[in-house]
Amino acid sequence: MSSQEVHPIAGLTAGRSVADIVRRAVDLLFRCGDVAEVRVPKAGRHRTISGYFSDPTRLVEEVERLDGNRFPGVYWTINPVSSALLGRADHKLKAFVENTTSDADILRRLCLPVDLDPRRPSGISSSDAEHTAALEMARSIRAELTADGWPEPVLADSGNGAHLLYRLDLPNDAESTALVKNVLEALANRHSSEVVAVDATTYN
Repeated sequence: MSSQEVHPIAGLTAGRSVADIVRRAVDLLFRCGDVAEVRVPKAGRHRTISGYFSDPTRLVEEVERLDGNRFPGVYWTINPVSSALLGRADHKLKAFVENTTSDADILRRLCLPVDLDPRRPSGISSSDAEHTAALEMARSIRAELTADGWPEPVLADSGNGAHLLYRLDLPNDAESTALVKNVLEALANRHSSEVVAVDATTYN
């Protein structure tokens, strides 16, 4: 995969629709036929919203319907989940959901996420300087790992920080969990600063 950068805020200000932004991300991260959960935590009076999708077009349509609700975040799983979970909400989003995807529901690890966020109290958006620092650190890590022979990642602008998403193909087992945990801890120890931290807790 060639290195690609995804900037949701820049894309929206350039006049692209929410559907265009979501479709671009889905095209980069979603394999048709795999099942992904879309989840909206802290959805106000709806509590948690969740649904499961194997059709990327339907996923985009349902996420687009959420636009304008001002939810704090809309997420989907970046590793494929068991198709049995379609029985919870098959290609639709449901409110007041209590059961969502667990670690054991992940079929394989197809993506290694490296999450970089400015150090700040919970619930506070990053400043422009902090946001820029996170993006600069992501590019620095990408350059270092590429020089070490890693594949080119997707670099995503989260609005507050940055993500590096690396393709891999590992079973979802204890050995792979330990490997990913060690990688993230090594990156955190090497690159985290007083301003931006590499999140070492996303190994699951």
